[in-house]
Amino acid sequence: MTDTTAAEDVIFPRNVRLSEDGDAVVIIDQTQLPGRLVYEELRTPEAMYDAIKKLKVRGAPAIGIAAGYCAYVLARQIAARTPEPTGDEFLAEFERQCAYLNSSRPTAVNLSWALNRLLGVAKANAASASLPRIVELLGAEARAIHEEDIRMCTAISEYGLSLLHPGDGVLTHCNAGPLATSKYGTGQGPLFLAQERGFGLHVFADETRPLLQGARLTSYELSRAGVDVTLICDNMASIVMKNGWVQACMVGCDRVAMNGDAANKIGTSGVAILAAHYGIPFYVLGPTSTIDRACPTGDDITIELRDPAEIREMWYAEPMAPADVKTYNPSFDVTDHELITAIVTEKGICRPPYTESLAALFA
Repeated sequence: MTDTTAAEDVIFPRNVRLSEDGDAVVIIDQTQLPGRLVYEELRTPEAMYDAIKKLKVRGAPAIGIAAGYCAYVLARQIAARTPEPTGDEFLAEFERQCAYLNSSRPTAVNLSWALNRLLGVAKANAASASLPRIVELLGAEARAIHEEDIRMCTAISEYGLSLLHPGDGVLTHCNAGPLATSKYGTGQGPLFLAQERGFGLHVFADETRPLLQGARLTSYELSRAGVDVTLICDNMASIVMKNGWVQACMVGCDRVAMNGDAANKIGTSGVAILAAHYGIPFYVLGPTSTIDRACPTGDDITIELRDPAEIREMWYAEPMAPADVKTYNPSFDVTDHELITAIVTEKGICRPPYTESLAALFA
């Protein structure tokens, strides 16, 4: 269904939520923005998997929120079967469904993080609670993930804003604003907060090839919020930095290794290299849930490879490359920790050496 929601709801959209009857997860289909604002109801495991895989819901925190609600809806469906499953049967099927959802995207750690939280609740109560009670607890955990993200995004935005000055030019890559999270965002969160407080920032938004999240989503959100934003092609980042128009770079992240290496949308590492060359601080912003304590370095991060059609033909009336030409289409790259000025979390700002400052977050 299509909805023309009020501007304030687009800036801070209810982009992931439960349906009123609790039987579906409602998302904004981000693949249809900015041309159409379309809400889609996800009621089956296949629809949920496709929504994550096909980037209808995207952004690490939003994926985590969606995963929590999807797992809860699936748990309701399993518990409602006739005859009622035993506790062991429920748990086995719930684990299978969560594993299926988790296979949709391998790089964004929030997906497995949220699913494991709900699995933990189910396992902890399987022996002692009735199925209705387990389902109730899973619903509470899914809502808690969402509420926590709102608080985390607000805190990240406050910490990130402390690194900026009125009038600064800020370059950002991909989309880590309200659509990718719960409220302000992570990588773009400080930019919305700055607008609220009259900082007068100017933002350069990379278009972010090949899926154009910067063009379709970031410039859309920022312009709707009244932020002074200029859209640029990815290969224009160098010239705007050289011209002295950029005082900081801010990006989100999908997974952070314990040495500070950070996986984010493809092209992020190139922005970091340029920023280092021009002496511009490069900040990575994300909740502690994106820090993978089991991942020592960026070399241990699995990089998702996507459909060649995204490069050859996705946004064109006809293909812009030969049908038989080989393509390489990684969804993410890893920015070396040596290129990152600081990592901003809801618990504070981490600086090098990241092996110490990130570990201290969990002490």
